[in-house]
Amino acid sequence: MANSPQSKKRARQNERRFAVNKARRSRIRTFLRKVEEAIASGDKEAAAAALRVAQPELMRGVTKGVFHKNTASRKVSRLAARVKALG
Repeated sequence: MANSPQSKKRARQNERRFAVNKARRSRIRTFLRKVEEAIASGDKEAAAAALRVAQPELMRGVTKGVFHKNTASRKVSRLAARVKALG
């Protein structure tokens, strides 16, 4: 358990950051799920639109430190390839 004032503050900050990051990760997953559902339905227009909306969200997660840059790029690349294959 945290004892010093500094470590107590650190624990509070960690809890706050954890909550923010968790919400951000959940939001990004929702956007990704929408793309997945559009791909599964076979609607190329909807899938492309969902991907266009999801891409900046993923990259925002990178700048906020939730995802690694390569992870986000890989996800975008794979989704884009699957959307392109629909046509």
